[in-house]
Amino acid sequence: MKIKSLIAMGVLAMLAMTSCVSNKKYAELEGNYQTTKEDLIECNANGKSMEAMIKDLKQQNAELKKGMGALKETLDQAMNNSAQGNINISKLVDEINASNKYIKELVAAKSKSDSLNLVLTNNLTRSLSTSELRDVDVKVLKGVVYISLNDNMLYKSGSYEISPAAMDILSKIAKIIKDYKDYDVLVEGNTDNVPINRTNIRNNWDLSALRASSVVQALQNDFGINPSRLTAGGRGEYNPVASNDSEEGRAKNRRTQIIITPNLDQFMDLIDKAPETDGSTAE
Repeated sequence: MKIKSLIAMGVLAMLAMTSCVSNKKYAELEGNYQTTKEDLIECNANGKSMEAMIKDLKQQNAELKKGMGALKETLDQAMNNSAQGNINISKLVDEINASNKYIKELVAAKSKSDSLNLVLTNNLTRSLSTSELRDVDVKVLKGVVYISLNDNMLYKSGSYEISPAAMDILSKIAKIIKDYKDYDVLVEGNTDNVPINRTNIRNNWDLSALRASSVVQALQNDFGINPSRLTAGGRGEYNPVASNDSEEGRAKNRRTQIIITPNLDQFMDLIDKAPETDGSTAE
């Protein structure tokens, strides 16, 4: 506005003085007018350039704000991920500690179980002599007592009649069964895979079942075991513990098992109470 006023005043002055100024003075004034006009044009051009610069700066500022927002969002996400990572690591450490504790408990339980089984085995075999133990195998697996008797000691080959020598061992096993009168007893017959060749026995199923039945009846009739506690079963050749390809393996498969199955409370009582011994107890 100030520049326009100066131009207007200059024009009026020139008009007023046209009649009284010299040509030289008029030329000077006209030169000033042209200079002022050029300055005005340049100023307007500069003003438009400033507006363009301001517009560019505003656009750059908006882009910077947008970039800062994206950077802040990325940073927040990274911090959240870091916090989540810390939580996951803490959870993993807790799980590892819990697993280690569980493993230690398993090892302790296994050690305790092995110790209990050893004590129970010793209690059950206390009344057997050293020579008798060669034909009798006693194991405790998960609270179940397995007394395995060699068939060569119990019966003649291909027969289910109990030999007189075997009755002495059965009497000691019967005493163990009587001492723990609340336990059920399964007598299980097993054979090798050699087919039986007897007119009164059809196959190994028959032989294994008849042998188990002979032991059950001896325990009942000769040693007074309550028959309601006894079960006889035959598994034939289908429950081997060794290969039938050798005589040694077949001998191991020909066996009769007496299986005593207490519940957990009875199992703990069995640990604490050993059967009484007699004069034939092994040292």
